[in-house]
Amino acid sequence: MISLPDRISACRLCADRFAATDTAHEPRPVVWFGSGARILIASQAPGARAHAAGVPFHDASGTRLREWLGMDGATFYDRGRVAIIPMAFCFPGYRKGSDLPPPPECARAWRAEALSYAGRFDLTVLIGGHAQKYHLGKAAAGGVTRTVAAWRDHAPAVFPLPHPSWRNTAWLKRNPWFEAELLPVLRKRVQEALK
Repeated sequence: MISLPDRISACRLCADRFAATDTAHEPRPVVWFGSGARILIASQAPGARAHAAGVPFHDASGTRLREWLGMDGATFYDRGRVAIIPMAFCFPGYRKGSDLPPPPECARAWRAEALSYAGRFDLTVLIGGHAQKYHLGKAAAGGVTRTVAAWRDHAPAVFPLPHPSWRNTAWLKRNPWFEAELLPVLRKRVQEALK
């Protein structure tokens, strides 16, 4: 029997969609989860560098995210401890120089099964609006800033975060409470979940 991660890795559901993007790339699902993880990183979709490497958060965003979590690379990439399950497993591509959103077909096809397979999570980290809307529903209706600002409503089991992209550096400067208040609590929860 073929494992779920292997089935997802073989998926070509969005081949025509990706061929029509500016990058005209082939599907390459970045599957990074096993069974029994205690922490879920629910993200948007792999970026171009993650697509090329076949490794999620294989870029400066990943470095920033690991700093936010207080987690080293070995722990972050340990599939038995951390499941990285994006809303779409493939890089969506670019159109007119802008990132495309995660194709909804991917979440419909794989998300529920992937979450069930990966385990019962002690901590869920929701990165970006797409993951927040999926997991929080109406509680994420006000947008990323409002959702992240209401983090205490979801803690200690769930922490909504902005995307760790360099594009959000200005957001971080405008919202100093994120680093001063949310991150210390998140780091403590990460350590508790990893024990």
